[in-house]
Amino acid sequence: MDLKAALLLLALAAVWGGSFFLGEVALSEVPPMTITLHRVFWAVPILIIIVHLQGIAFPRSFRIWRAYLVMGALNNAIPFSLIFWGQTQIESGLASILNGTSAMFGAVVAGLLLVDEPLTKNKIVGAALGIAGVAFIMGPDVLTEFNLGNLAQIAVIGAALSYAFASVWGKTNLGSQPPLMNALGMLIGSTSLMLPIVLFVDGPPQLALSTNVWAALLSLASLSTALAYILYFAILARAGAANLMLVTLLVPPFAIGLGAVFLGEQIGTEAFVGFAIIAIGFTVTDGRLFSMLFGSSRTKADSDPA
Repeated sequence: MDLKAALLLLALAAVWGGSFFLGEVALSEVPPMTITLHRVFWAVPILIIIVHLQGIAFPRSFRIWRAYLVMGALNNAIPFSLIFWGQTQIESGLASILNGTSAMFGAVVAGLLLVDEPLTKNKIVGAALGIAGVAFIMGPDVLTEFNLGNLAQIAVIGAALSYAFASVWGKTNLGSQPPLMNALGMLIGSTSLMLPIVLFVDGPPQLALSTNVWAALLSLASLSTALAYILYFAILARAGAANLMLVTLLVPPFAIGLGAVFLGEQIGTEAFVGFAIIAIGFTVTDGRLFSMLFGSSRTKADSDPA
């Protein structure tokens, strides 16, 4: 990965990590599902302009738009709503740590559902470590004392699982479409899904919001969603999917830092230990570090004189 790709990766981690902080600000005045609607709705016109400037044609196939609707549900509507609701009960930094399991879950789901991505020992062990990290964070009390905080943590894990299924759905149903059009299509799909749900559950969105909340909502749409997808596909093209997965480990530090500095959040020791276990699980799933270490050892052994 070259320097430009590394900088793009840090930028993506910053805008995705910032989404947890911005969501916390917006929750002071806006319900979780309405925040999700704002996030996807305002991102649509931004990406429409970009797609138009790049001369990308809108697909006319009903099958593709149906796939966008499902993708919008799995990659936007469901996970965003679960995470924002989770943040009504737990800190934004903790939510970002739990959401870090999405890479391991994604590897396992792909291994189970995709023929060309077999379920390997690394993926199984990585997922097991991810679950162990989550279990350490939630603690043994979850088995005897169930509360809203525990439910919120489960909701964020559910969001990570939704992202995992979204990646498989996108690969099997949208692989032939231009990446930016896929981003726009799923945002149109998630907006179409969230609008009637929000009107039914929360009522019409209130526009009389404070300047800080409006800034948070528009930043969620423009930075953490529209810009994030542009960065995502730029890194994917420049550095590949394996390097792109590293963003999973970089998002929580940004979210934790913003929460601590601007919201006064304090994350317990168990959360940091759990994050360390999840990070090890990611490293095992990714496999490259272990291949380098063991590969180097073998090479050195082979070159040493007998």
